[in-house]
Amino acid sequence: VQLQASGGGSVQPGGSLRLSCRTSGFTLEYYAAGWFRQAPGKEREQISCINRDGAAYYIDSVKGRFSVSRDKDNPTVYLQMNNLEPEDTAVYYCAPCGVNPSSYGDWGPGTLVTVSS
Repeated sequence: VQLQASGGGSVQPGGSLRLSCRTSGFTLEYYAAGWFRQAPGKEREQISCINRDGAAYYIDSVKGRFSVSRDKDNPTVYLQMNNLEPEDTAVYYCAPCGVNPSSYGDWGPGTLVTVSS
């Protein structure tokens, strides 16, 4: 089951980006979808998760700045990232919520977010 993240880019600190997560081969709307990221030199980590009912979870470092949502009519999960910081620079991925970032083997290519002045 591979989910594809897109929408990354380069922004200045304080800027915003919206990432999208789509899939093929199964119906995303029935799954809890997670956003993960891997910063240079660091391990991949889960930063957010949204379940089927829309309830969302965030790690502390992005809470209040990032917002995850899902469009059930066009099964897509979004990650709205506001007030971006240089520490947010990473490759962002989406995958089913709760997968072990170290052992999950079906990552998509990810999308690069660079925050720099």
